[in-house]
Amino acid sequence: METLHGIVERVTFHAEDTGYSVLKVKVYARSEPVTVTCRVASITLGEEIKAQGEWVNVADYGRQFKSEVIETAAPSSREGIERYLGSGLIEGIGPVYAKKLVERFGEGIFDIIEQNSAKLEEVPGVGSKRRKEIKASWEKHKSIRQIMVFLHRHGISTGKAVKIFQTYGENAIGIVQGNPWQLAKDINGIGFKSADRIAQQLGMAADAPERLRAALTHLLLAAGDDGHCALPRGELLTKGVELLQTPPELVEEALLRMLESAEVVRELIDGAELIFPPHLIHAEREIAQRLRLLVAQPVKYPPIDAERAINWVQRETGRELAKGQRAAVEQALQSRILVITGGPGVGKTTILNSILRILGAKGVEFVLAAPTGRAARRMSESTGHEAKTIHRLLDYQPGTGWQRNRKSPLKGQLFVLDETSMVDAPLMHRWLDALPDHAHVLLTGDVDQLPSVGPGSVLADMIQCGLVPVARLTEVFRQAATSRIIMAAHEINSGLVPVLQKPAPKGCDFHFIERDGPEAIQETILHLARERIPEAFRLEPRDIQVLSPMNRTSLGTNNLNTLLQNALNPPSEVNFDVERFGLTFRTGDKVIQTRNNYDKDAFNGDTGRVCEIETDPLRLHVRFDDGRNAAYETGDLDELQLAYAITIHKSQGSEFPAVIIPVTTQHHIMMRRNLLYTGITRGRKLVVLVGDPKALALAVGDSGSSSRWSGLRERLGSKI
Repeated sequence: METLHGIVERVTFHAEDTGYSVLKVKVYARSEPVTVTCRVASITLGEEIKAQGEWVNVADYGRQFKSEVIETAAPSSREGIERYLGSGLIEGIGPVYAKKLVERFGEGIFDIIEQNSAKLEEVPGVGSKRRKEIKASWEKHKSIRQIMVFLHRHGISTGKAVKIFQTYGENAIGIVQGNPWQLAKDINGIGFKSADRIAQQLGMAADAPERLRAALTHLLLAAGDDGHCALPRGELLTKGVELLQTPPELVEEALLRMLESAEVVRELIDGAELIFPPHLIHAEREIAQRLRLLVAQPVKYPPIDAERAINWVQRETGRELAKGQRAAVEQALQSRILVITGGPGVGKTTILNSILRILGAKGVEFVLAAPTGRAARRMSESTGHEAKTIHRLLDYQPGTGWQRNRKSPLKGQLFVLDETSMVDAPLMHRWLDALPDHAHVLLTGDVDQLPSVGPGSVLADMIQCGLVPVARLTEVFRQAATSRIIMAAHEINSGLVPVLQKPAPKGCDFHFIERDGPEAIQETILHLARERIPEAFRLEPRDIQVLSPMNRTSLGTNNLNTLLQNALNPPSEVNFDVERFGLTFRTGDKVIQTRNNYDKDAFNGDTGRVCEIETDPLRLHVRFDDGRNAAYETGDLDELQLAYAITIHKSQGSEFPAVIIPVTTQHHIMMRRNLLYTGITRGRKLVVLVGDPKALALAVGDSGSSSRWSGLRERLGSKI
């Protein structure tokens, strides 16, 4: 095997889950950079690498170095040090000052900052204030530098080292050396396999009790990412043996110890022996207890004659309620808790507005909430009343947690939660826990859409348990029935392939464009987003959202984002590029937050625009769609993704003026009826499907199995 030594000049691609990376590396003793493919937990510009592998020729990409073994190290060359200093790790130093400092002090710059920082003022632009900022930041990061060097030897990058320090502080190295598997539990972006690789390099035993417990914990948390609140005991043990490659009896023994110490909880649910993480079984039990108490309590509204109230609200609004709508309003006025569910065009908003008008006239105080910023804004617009996200309503504070809870409940009488299908078990627990004892509850949502991204299927369980009162609406009203988007959604939800007129009538809002093959579909999507839809429908490109079932494949969000970014926001001399974690960000780019960051008040699924990029030090500013602003330094950028194309899962709770969805057999693993139904219902004015009619038929015909391992339904059907 050949060995290459060099400096990482560019991270062309890096997959966080698999570690697969494509790097541009400036190899020592070579004039031109080479392409290196490898698997590495994390990689950063300026890092030095030692890669062992062989040269291969790849169709469309040419000659590449395929590395089987790769080691990373802190920079020692002038160029690597410059890139490292310019990465944003040290406050007061960005790319410009990194270049100036290295030009003046060379490889000795680290010693200058450490031992003789006054000399920094010899560099033009570095005055006393900046010099002190650099020195203070350098002192602050002494431990980080030690951690970085230690972790670089084990394949962990600067960005992850910073997060490890932020989590563990001065004890970081001791914790990593004592129990490296703890990283997988505590550090976002480090999975069990990465932590296990560090443990192996540190000489940890394969049968170490910490390793076995960490693997089982990892599997349960990974199941939560897939929507499960638990796993069957047998399935957990089988997965554990596969992951650990250790004898089954060792894994069984580890599970028994975890059960004895209450690290996990065993419970029989509908005949299945399930293993729960403690926080999820606690959430389920609390949800069930609160819902059963609500159902058992009488209404405490002021006296209301439902029939007279409904007649009054019809006169006030000038809108006559249909029979099913009247029944739902009456049920809401007479129930302590009610679920209202139904697809698009069935009048959920009309019902909610009628209820709020009637109760408002009686002096009832109501509080509106939704799981995402977009959903809360839509709720405010449709009702005329303020709606907040659950996180804001419950006043979550980093470090101290939820400020609103059973001890400090919310104020109000009626609490309305919209888009309830998106709410997972932990969040529903927090919301219910913050309600006062006298609360009335109204939950709205479409149970036929995708379930929550997080663990549990709370809305479906409430509807199916038979305990909670439910108003299910099915009639599509005349005005809504003129929309082909709405009618196509209902046809798909019923298992029918939408009938499409060719050519589509003028003003039609739902279209299917047949294209054969990924390249043709890509070209059509780009043409639609850049030219056709803006010209024909007078919509701006920013109003157009591409939705894909998956991140991977040539028609997944990753590749489509690159294509759409270059088409809609190409590089220019005045548009500064930031390259981090395999992505390029530019001013004006559409971006999405990929996980909750309470410090930034930014949550998974929030979308916005890059409004400014500071270069010295590097800082990227995002203005979210609801007006919030957040700043991202270099180590935070792995929380952002481009959002010209997002997954259908990420689109839940949102509406867009125009939606484009690729429909292809590439996505057959994911493309099921409820996924397609959810994607189509995201479009407000226009929906365009592009692809293969056979793939459309397969998706509509696949009702799939959306069941999740959970105990909530049974808890709601049994006594407290």
